[in-house]
Amino acid sequence: MSDLQTTLQRIKVMISLIPKEPKSISAPELHKALGNQGFAVTLRTVQRDLEKASLTFQIFQAVEGFRPLWSRLKDAPLETDVMRPSTALALHLAESHLKKLLPSAVLQHLSAQFELASNQLNNDNSNVFNNWAKTVRAIPNGKALNPADILPEVWEAVSDALLKNQQLRLVYQAREKAASKEHVLHPAGLISRHAISYLIARTQDYKQHVQFALHRVTAAEVLSEPAHSTDSFSIDSFISQQLNSESNISMVTLEADVSPNIAWILNETPLSTEQSLTPLANTHWKRLKAVVPDDKETRWWVFSLGENIRLHSPVAWAEEVQNRARQMLELYTD
Repeated sequence: MSDLQTTLQRIKVMISLIPKEPKSISAPELHKALGNQGFAVTLRTVQRDLEKASLTFQIFQAVEGFRPLWSRLKDAPLETDVMRPSTALALHLAESHLKKLLPSAVLQHLSAQFELASNQLNNDNSNVFNNWAKTVRAIPNGKALNPADILPEVWEAVSDALLKNQQLRLVYQAREKAASKEHVLHPAGLISRHAISYLIARTQDYKQHVQFALHRVTAAEVLSEPAHSTDSFSIDSFISQQLNSESNISMVTLEADVSPNIAWILNETPLSTEQSLTPLANTHWKRLKAVVPDDKETRWWVFSLGENIRLHSPVAWAEEVQNRARQMLELYTD
């Protein structure tokens, strides 16, 4: 980016930081705000930029005197092609983290903002945030599956019905059934979990909320009738209870012997706030005790450790591990 382009970009960001009348901001306050946005310039440079910008842009000096204050005209439009460096950095890092978690239809709605953020960071070498964007990455823990494809028209209808609180008619292909089925739904929420997005809704026949995987919806239409919501529904409660467990989640005490590598990991990143790791005699393994929720997520984590854990309790979990091990052995016996 040339010096002129850098100056113009800095001035645009500066203008975006100036509040509309009757609010105002001083040059020293703007200088500090620009510094927070990664622009290392002097106060005098900011003052000169303000004087030049007032001749072209709709900003004015609100107070004459020793400490002038600056305001933007009440009806002045904000440049749509300007993005503060801190916002650009946040969007740039969010894109790299979310592109394998959000469905493509969602990312399409954000593509213009992601592109603007990337271009601004890549082309402005004078900004300190530029180096941060080049050297910082967020990667998922474990294998991240590619997101399931959602029809754009389905996403548009589902999001529209949810925003407007209207009923939704859709055709759904359940995983365990051969034929698709039409449903009229009362949308209540949307959950993005790993590579799949779910619509949470009530059907006409049942009062209980259920989940519909959006990539299995083949057609969707927003209806004119309002959706009937229930005051008792909470999206957080649904996630905690229905999404992770078939029944109300209780707390249990997990007791197991874990390998040195797992013990090291759990010592740095505990499984629970109530956790202990006790050395076992004549071995490098340790005895783990932790109070954990009795839900699918915790059991999946325990089962994924394989030969790195010997489970003692809950007894039902230990029996399930044994059954899974026998079934896996049968698969490889022949």
